[in-house]
Amino acid sequence: MFRKLLLAVDGSPGADKAIGIADEMAKALGSEVLVLHVREVEIGRFPGQMEAPQDAIDLVNGVVGRLEADGVVCKGEARSAPYGRAAREIVEGAAASDVDGIVLGSRGLSDWAAALIGSVAHKVISMAECPVIVAR
Repeated sequence: MFRKLLLAVDGSPGADKAIGIADEMAKALGSEVLVLHVREVEIGRFPGQMEAPQDAIDLVNGVVGRLEADGVVCKGEARSAPYGRAAREIVEGAAASDVDGIVLGSRGLSDWAAALIGSVAHKVISMAECPVIVAR
């Protein structure tokens, strides 16, 4: 059923738990894992980067290395998107990669923004057309 999983990561403790879940699922089911990190970029009046591009690449490479060391077949991708579009990018990435499920953490690095506009996990659950597993 879960031949391919998308694992969304952001460097948070919740994402670290999601890595463990995706790792165990992939090993048990023989699933391939796509590790995705969305680097949000501010646009508009005060354009700028919220995270350096190399930091995003390093995060993804670190997770891919961890999973590969555990025998999981995986690849990684770091995307840039306007601030507030992380959930949509995750869902679009899942659809484009034809995954059977999404794994992500329940609380990322944006607790303040989540209180104002809703959490990324909640948005992914609402928009995804495949099962979503949220690590708590």
